[in-house]
Amino acid sequence: MRFTVLLLIFLSYTAFNLYAQEARPFTNEVNELVAGDASVNKKKVVLFTGSSSIRMWKDLKSYFPEHNVLNRGFGGSQMTDLLYFFDKLITPYNPKMIFIYEGDNDLASKKSPDEIVATADSILTMIRSKVSKKVKVAFIAAKPSLARWEMKDKYIEFNSKLKAWAATKKNVLFVDVWTPMLDANGEVQKDLFLDDGLHMKKKGYDIWAREVEKVMP
Repeated sequence: MRFTVLLLIFLSYTAFNLYAQEARPFTNEVNELVAGDASVNKKKVVLFTGSSSIRMWKDLKSYFPEHNVLNRGFGGSQMTDLLYFFDKLITPYNPKMIFIYEGDNDLASKKSPDEIVATADSILTMIRSKVSKKVKVAFIAAKPSLARWEMKDKYIEFNSKLKAWAATKKNVLFVDVWTPMLDANGEVQKDLFLDDGLHMKKKGYDIWAREVEKVMP
């Protein structure tokens, strides 16, 4: 009887884990993303990861030809997703610098700025323990957009807290893409976006590249 109960517990636990792995958002996308890692040049990698604004930066390498840039952006991810997939998207590359863009979708899903920053802190802890205590990590500010402009106050609050948190950490940088994407009246520039009002055209990425270049190693 005791053996039967233990067996049922084990089978239930195994089934739950398998379901959790299958049900986790972005699992298939991440697996496909890293499937070709054997051919990746892992020498002095400058890693970019985060949500779809990174994923859709298709010509990222062309902006920084002097660096070994690697794009590991995925889906409409949130900071918690990056934490979950840390060992697949960050650890294997032993990067010399890491750029992270998360927070945009977190805010849209009603997470609080403090909650998102707390997860960023957990990611940084993982980086310091599994990658390097000295590697530079740059958190890119949540961008303004037409689609989410009604949430601008929450975005400003998040960016302010992310910047303040970054300032307390060694080798952690804050890349402000919010300010240069606004016009002279403090409104989001309308010509930076695709038809969905959320993702960017080349003109938007040109702005990002200028800000990223300022902190490139």
